Amino acid sequence: MDANNMRNLSRMLGEDKQHKISLLLNYTDHPRDVADPWYTGNFDATWQDVNDGCKGLLEKLGKYVTSTTKC
Repeated sequence: MDANNMRNLSRMLGEDKQHKISLLLNYTDHPRDVADPWYTGNFDATWQDVNDGCKGLLEKLGKYVTSTTKC
């Protein structure tokens, strides 16, 4: 996801008061837009960005589930 996607979602959905919309790479140590292979031609960089972002997101979700689960 990139800044253009964020702007479009904000226009469609309005204000994100609960902060549910974020860039995928915000879940990594290097927050930025995902590389767009349409412009770069570098599909490997895009794959790596998406892979890193998904790993970071899953890690955050795992921590959330662990902290909210009462056993």
